[in-house]
Amino acid sequence: MGRWKYSITILFLIIVNPVLAQTSAQLSETPPNFKIAFIGDQGLGKDAEAVLRLIKSEGAQAVLHQGDLDSENNPAAWDTQINKILGADFPYFVSIGNHDTNKWYGKNGYQQYLKNRLNQLDIKWEGDLGVKSSIRYKGIFIILVAPGIWGSGYDNYIRDQLAADRSIWKICSWHKNMHLMQVCNKRDSTGWGVYEESRKGGAIIATAHNHAYGHTYPMSSFVNQTIASNSNPIIITKGITFAFFSGLGGRSIHSQELNGPWWAKIYTKTQHATYGALLGVFNVNGDPNKATFYFKNIKGNITDYFDVMTNICSGSTTVQKRL
Repeated sequence: MGRWKYSITILFLIIVNPVLAQTSAQLSETPPNFKIAFIGDQGLGKDAEAVLRLIKSEGAQAVLHQGDLDSENNPAAWDTQINKILGADFPYFVSIGNHDTNKWYGKNGYQQYLKNRLNQLDIKWEGDLGVKSSIRYKGIFIILVAPGIWGSGYDNYIRDQLAADRSIWKICSWHKNMHLMQVCNKRDSTGWGVYEESRKGGAIIATAHNHAYGHTYPMSSFVNQTIASNSNPIIITKGITFAFFSGLGGRSIHSQELNGPWWAKIYTKTQHATYGALLGVFNVNGDPNKATFYFKNIKGNITDYFDVMTNICSGSTTVQKRL
């Protein structure tokens, strides 16, 4: 009787309220303690391999790479490096970086290797993979775009994609930044529209390009660098999110040249940074609305740690800083 009652409830959700049905399905799609590693600016060789070994040892179940893969125009070597440490069947999602453009398309390009990997894993995507595309994986909605690198219209694309999705967790991933959304000498590249549309749609913003690490406080405006709150815990409502850059994948390390009160954490050569990855754990201990993020370097040190809570009913989010 209980099984029939559950089936009737799900059928009612699908027929009467498809949005609730989608939400119900996605609540169960993200496994407990599902871990994603965020990296960018990777390179080839011992430092990049050390980061991949860190990702493996931390038990990450997917990588979300914010561009600049090997920076040597060698897709085969880059793919081999991943396979050697993480395996040929490891889920790996990429936003194109400016150093990836020469070998992105074509039979032996980066994109083809990524397509082959996703096809092998039967992971579906929509759009031009890594350039203007979206993927829903384990209940997490991921947008992979290329503002400041190729084409235009990314703000509208992000707006429309987020408006049509009802996932608990949404992540917008791209490589380049605006000057004030990094802390070295990178220039304005993406335009503020992609940041603002991600914020309005309730998506976490994942970038790289700056070979360092940092994340903002929750922001109510990126274009004006307006902090919503820096209290602990921090309560975020719809239209407020945070951004990070995680560019310590193994290529090189930049020194800090900028600062701003909107940065909750900065980790650069000036702070004696070494290579590492930001790791996000979703559905913490079976709570689908909770995630924990921490940055860990290849020496085993955790240099940043914060919690994020989402409320699927109200769309509100809580971020609690731990360090």
